[in-house]
Amino acid sequence: MGFILLSAGCAIGIGNVWKFPYMAGSSGGGAFVLFYLFFLVVMGVPIMTMEFATGRASRKSPAKLFTQLEKPGQKWHLHGLICMVGNYILMMFYTTVAGWMLYYMYAAASGKYEGMDTEAVGGLFGDLVANPVPMVLCMVIICVLGFLVISVGLENGVERITKIMMLLLLILIVILAIHSITLEGGMPGLKFYLKPDMAEIKEVGLWNVIIGAMTQSFFTLSLGIGSMAIFGSYIGKDRALMGESVNVAILDTFVAICSGLIIFPACAAYGVDVDSGPSLLFITLPNVFNHLAGGRIWGSLFFLFMNFAAFSTVIAVFENIISCCMDQFGWSRKKACLINVFLMIGLSLPCALGFNLLSGFAPFGEGSVVLDLEDFIVSNLLLPIGSLIFLTFCTWKWGWGWKNFMEEANTGKGLKVKNWMRGYLTYVLPVIVAIIFIMGLVNKFRG
Repeated sequence: MGFILLSAGCAIGIGNVWKFPYMAGSSGGGAFVLFYLFFLVVMGVPIMTMEFATGRASRKSPAKLFTQLEKPGQKWHLHGLICMVGNYILMMFYTTVAGWMLYYMYAAASGKYEGMDTEAVGGLFGDLVANPVPMVLCMVIICVLGFLVISVGLENGVERITKIMMLLLLILIVILAIHSITLEGGMPGLKFYLKPDMAEIKEVGLWNVIIGAMTQSFFTLSLGIGSMAIFGSYIGKDRALMGESVNVAILDTFVAICSGLIIFPACAAYGVDVDSGPSLLFITLPNVFNHLAGGRIWGSLFFLFMNFAAFSTVIAVFENIISCCMDQFGWSRKKACLINVFLMIGLSLPCALGFNLLSGFAPFGEGSVVLDLEDFIVSNLLLPIGSLIFLTFCTWKWGWGWKNFMEEANTGKGLKVKNWMRGYLTYVLPVIVAIIFIMGLVNKFRG
């Protein structure tokens, strides 16, 4: 249970409750959800199983696992360094978004948005990102707290805190989903979310819907940069790994779907545009709590547990970074945490300041910010390319090889990798990932 909740803690985070709803809102609603579930099954679960298997077989961090498993003279270990860099880039913008959750927990508890109409609540988010002081302060708090927990150790710090946070989050998110579904005027939002609409697909573009769903399935499970491999290195040999991947994917999907059930009926009920982008969560939910009896309490609790979701991923990826540094440089855990807390704060500053002091830098044209660039590097480049490398390493004879992967993945009780999957995982899935990766780039820069 500790392993599942820890791995799910890495997978479940702002990708589910922040990014999934706004991606669904801007990518066709129900059609996006269907493609997302499809890619989660046919791509997410197999690649997560491979990350778990390489982690458990090597008992190393992503920085060193390829070195442990590759044949002499091979260069697979170069991806270990890319994994390490990828985890840093992911946290360069994730810490800022986690800081937003922290600010909104304070805003809810202090009654900051009580009595505001929809437009005023939207303005509150604009005021936050335009002010560098709270943006940087909240990001620094997230970094310091994260490395503080990591410094205590895996079992006493990371696992104990993550288990409590994830269980509380799961309970609250179900309660809020039930409430949102029953809102008066929420049915159109529910239909948009759950019923695929050809008109929506045509408007957004089929390729855009597919690419959005694929990149989100990678992002939500943090696949391709070894974020899951580190937890594979901590699990014993008594459980088969595909079953563990399915458990994590089910928990992750459950939270993402529930998030949409909270957001979209509320958007319809309170007249919020579902295509609001990254600010969708921060405009919609305060409106829900404003119209809810005991709204300040519910709002405070929700953003407290949103902090749990975001913070569980921060802790998981920080653990990955620290493990890489310990393997790569021979540092102690305490030394690695001390160096990285300052390094991470420095690396996160461009994103935190990208909405205000550095707003003149628009990497993808007018309206884009530093966060968009960092998210693009991770979601559209590192995650699919990294997933392709894990795929080929585990299935091709000039990598670790199918036989070694299957033997490791199937050790223990539970759902096994079947030999009939070999053709699909070796030849079909890598081609699918490569095609969608290329089309994602073409669509991005053509647009």
